Amino acid sequence: MANSETAAGEAVQAESGLPEESLTLLKNIREMLNEEKWTRAALSNYSTSQFKEFDSLLKEAKDLRLIDVIKKDCDEHLSHSKNSIIALYLSGMVALSRQIIDDAAMINLVTIFADNHKWGIVKYLCERILDYGESKFALRTLIDCCKNENEEAVMYDIWERLVKVDYEEADIAKSLAEHYEKQGNNDVAVDYYKKALHRYINKGLFANVKEIWEKLLLYCPEDIDFFLHVQKKVAKNVSEERAIDLLKAVYSFCKDQNVDMAVTILKIVLQYDEKDYPARKEIVECYKKKYADHSQLEDYIRISNLSQSYRNVHDAITDFEKHIAFDKGNFVFHRTWGVGRIAGIEGDEIKIDFAKKRGHTMSLKMAVEALQTLTKDHIWVLKATWKKEKLWEKVKGDIPWALRTIIKSFGNSCDTKRIKAELCPGVLSEKEWSSWNAKARDILKSDPGFGISPDNIDIFTVRERPISVSEKLYNEFKAERNFFDRAATIRSFVSQKDAELDSEYFAEMFSYLTSFLKTSQAGEQSIAAYLLIKELAVKYPHLGTSLPLNFADIIREMNDIPGLFQNLKDNRFKEEFLHHLQMFVPGWADIFVELFPRTMLAAIISQLEKEGYGEKLTAMTLDCFDHFRERREAVVWLIKNAVGADWFKAANINLERQLIVLIHVLDLTYRDIENQRETTEARKINKQVYTILFKDDVLGSFIDNAGDDTITRIYTFINDVKNLDPQDKINLKSRIQDHHPDFKFSESVEKRVSQGLTVTRIKFDEKQKQLAHIMDVEVPANSREIEAARLHGDLKENAEYIAAKEKQVLLNTMAERLKEDIDRAQIFDPATIDTSRVSFGTVVALQNESRDRKEEYTLLGPWESEPEHNIISYQTPFGKAMLSKTVGEHFNFLSDGEKNLYTVEAIKAANI
Repeated sequence: MANSETAAGEAVQAESGLPEESLTLLKNIREMLNEEKWTRAALSNYSTSQFKEFDSLLKEAKDLRLIDVIKKDCDEHLSHSKNSIIALYLSGMVALSRQIIDDAAMINLVTIFADNHKWGIVKYLCERILDYGESKFALRTLIDCCKNENEEAVMYDIWERLVKVDYEEADIAKSLAEHYEKQGNNDVAVDYYKKALHRYINKGLFANVKEIWEKLLLYCPEDIDFFLHVQKKVAKNVSEERAIDLLKAVYSFCKDQNVDMAVTILKIVLQYDEKDYPARKEIVECYKKKYADHSQLEDYIRISNLSQSYRNVHDAITDFEKHIAFDKGNFVFHRTWGVGRIAGIEGDEIKIDFAKKRGHTMSLKMAVEALQTLTKDHIWVLKATWKKEKLWEKVKGDIPWALRTIIKSFGNSCDTKRIKAELCPGVLSEKEWSSWNAKARDILKSDPGFGISPDNIDIFTVRERPISVSEKLYNEFKAERNFFDRAATIRSFVSQKDAELDSEYFAEMFSYLTSFLKTSQAGEQSIAAYLLIKELAVKYPHLGTSLPLNFADIIREMNDIPGLFQNLKDNRFKEEFLHHLQMFVPGWADIFVELFPRTMLAAIISQLEKEGYGEKLTAMTLDCFDHFRERREAVVWLIKNAVGADWFKAANINLERQLIVLIHVLDLTYRDIENQRETTEARKINKQVYTILFKDDVLGSFIDNAGDDTITRIYTFINDVKNLDPQDKINLKSRIQDHHPDFKFSESVEKRVSQGLTVTRIKFDEKQKQLAHIMDVEVPANSREIEAARLHGDLKENAEYIAAKEKQVLLNTMAERLKEDIDRAQIFDPATIDTSRVSFGTVVALQNESRDRKEEYTLLGPWESEPEHNIISYQTPFGKAMLSKTVGEHFNFLSDGEKNLYTVEAIKAANI
């Protein structure tokens, strides 16, 4: 006891900077913990009033901002007194208030009192847990309390809450349905029966499924969409044979009420089992009932062999439905003659009136093969039979009608491209289409009469029964193929007012998320699933029980965090990922530094600045400039956004070096564009660099006040960027002459264009192949693109045509420059390499006397130049300084404002 009191005293002394009332509260709580430990208080000594006193202490601690200290003390106490009632309660309640997922303390505490039948305390503890959000554990425990205290009325309320948060609970959902059924509240009973049905299907309990199925057929037999949806799940989760059993029960209801739906159900049965002869017999009877007035009914049943078991049932149905559509007064379509109307059928001959070919006759067999049958409200029929003005007014004035008509015309499955093709330009002009289409998209999204195909997000359908927002979002979710699109749909579902989180729709969505947490390999999808569940758990805490407890453990399994971060295609996920890194991962700052060059997120920089990691930012900046070829986008970002920051200034990267790096990046991006490597990214960076150097006048302003050596270097680098607009080079030269009238341009720079260009055979061949590819492949392809784009109409607003013409200009420019360079190129013969002095094709070993280090360079031409690999052009200032030097000879070179003395130590032939 004395030792514990001493420790407590030392802890309080260490916190002596706290106010007196804070110290007093901490001392009291620590004394309570020690007293409980040493007196070993019995459970019988605890009552709900004591826990209410503990709540008062927590409230006081919160006001004094001592919550974290108290949780730390309690967790420490639990490490050697695991069943401490006080520590479990205080630590558990703090965890709940902070929405920490680990609720082990409260579960342990409730279990202790439940095992000892202290139901009053158990009830109080569960209600305190539920104050912070629904909990399956707390609700189930409250149900036990109700059973022990015979509180049946209260129990039903708790059952309802449990069914909403436990997506696997089927028995209680069924019990609730039966409860409301007895009360005569059939609507609520049906809702719970449906929940129970889906959950029993997921468990594979068919006996329970069939029992509820029969109940629902009594209460909502008209809800055919529901039954068809559920039978698919039964076929998948249980068996197709069981699905047939259920479908036949629905068929018994439909056959006298809705013959079309009866046919649909029998087709599904026959898809599952094509040898189900009773179903085949029934579908023949349904067709006879549906087409009782058709003049050729019996003949078409005979021709298709529909009632003959030896013929494949699916082929027979297809044949019958093709034939039965041919009857007097029906419409057909021929690819040459357009829409026609059947004037009559005599034996095997059919007579059709087409607009430009009336009274045309053909055999029935030929008609079935050559013609497409149309309903009287098919859009093609309307376009052929209505006056254009009438159709235009109807389409413009009743957009939902137009959408329904077109979608149903094409098998109740249609995308916006097809809709446009039917209306534009035949009914609507291009200009009219733009405004009409915007309104139509809003209607397709919001009108419950339209749905989305679960198989394709771009396909719209017409609903016989209005669709709920939840079901529409569920169909969108099913149609999406990309994880991040599905995640966005889940967010939309949850953000609805009165979102149905207990529905089978959300249960399937949520199951999709949790499946990614069960995989052994952590990737961007599992991380995004974790973050989304964590996000949802803020509003719905019970969802958090599906999460692993430790974000840091997930990160530990990842090999390429920057790559994973880039693959998070949602900014909200990226923000949360960074937040979780900072909160839960030691060494997060190093990960941030690693992430920045590949993401360029300002939030990364601001957090590192805020937390005082200036030195890491300085080191990162130097690394980016040293490896500007790989970090080019990061370098541009830093120059645009960070040059005024103290940590950037600490890197001592002067303006001249910044400009030289930017010029190199400009050249690299021009090369990438020319060689079609990551063209979109290269164009973006190229535009940014060009803007900084020329449009923002950073380069010109620097040149105005620079010395002759600096001007020579800068101008030479600019002049070597061969794809830069020549006018920009001329403008820069004029500016230099205006501000530095005494400056003398070197003869090699002045006459570079007119002189020959020394190149290697490999590079010469590469350039010739590049030119041949442009002229023989890209230019002809571009010409075809232009011709194809012309066919789209109005060239002023034709985006495809404009893009193709822009590409034509670019290809012509590239070809002209390549021809000029190839014409003046002089292929170097490796046999003529002269190693007695520094020359083209030599490898030069230098001693940098000023910096006391060895350096090695290969001297080639501008086509071969790779400064990052110490391969430099003989036309650069440094290359010119070395030219003709012999072993032992010294020379000076000014770099980054510093004068360096070099000694040539060795010269050897390069491997070219």
